Amino acid sequence: MEAQSGAVAGAAATTTTTEQAILMEKCEQKQKKMKVMVAIDESDGSFYALKWALDHLFGSMGVAPETNPEEVGTVVMVHVQQPFQQYVFPAGPGGAAFYATSTVVESVRKAQEENAAAILSRALQLSKDKMVKAETLILNGEPKDMICEAAEQMQVDLLVVGSRGLGTIKRAFLGSVSDYCAHHAKCPTLIVKPPKKSTK
Repeated sequence: MEAQSGAVAGAAATTTTTEQAILMEKCEQKQKKMKVMVAIDESDGSFYALKWALDHLFGSMGVAPETNPEEVGTVVMVHVQQPFQQYVFPAGPGGAAFYATSTVVESVRKAQEENAAAILSRALQLSKDKMVKAETLILNGEPKDMICEAAEQMQVDLLVVGSRGLGTIKRAFLGSVSDYCAHHAKCPTLIVKPPKKSTK
């Protein structure tokens, strides 16, 4: 009788171990095909966040050089540019109104596009060096809203944003994209803070 109950307990233990192995395998498969969105702008903080994500979320998987990048996962790099408004500028002693001409608007738009292309080209090179499949996305609008919207529409597994390290007063007045995303994104959000600079 004792031998029989020992056999049943052994079978239960084997089943639990097998179930754990299956769960671990499923988690590894999901991790390998993870879709991560990283918000990129010209700041050092956003590039530090991208490097951190590539090193820790993709680089730690022990990927062999011959592995197909699609099996590892995808990083989506999103850059949001704020639309240029034709503001009214007071000009002259009487404060006469001045509107930006269409050539000024067009040159600003072209400069924004070139800036976005340069930023994403640099980001793409980082992902290429780490052999991680990457996609880029350029959006127009308010950055914090557009990043959250894009993360939801693309159904990413994780949103990674850098921290500019704004002080309490600046954050209160200017707001923080990272804080906003942490509270409004519909997916898990990781805020990567850059290392503190040494004062030596």
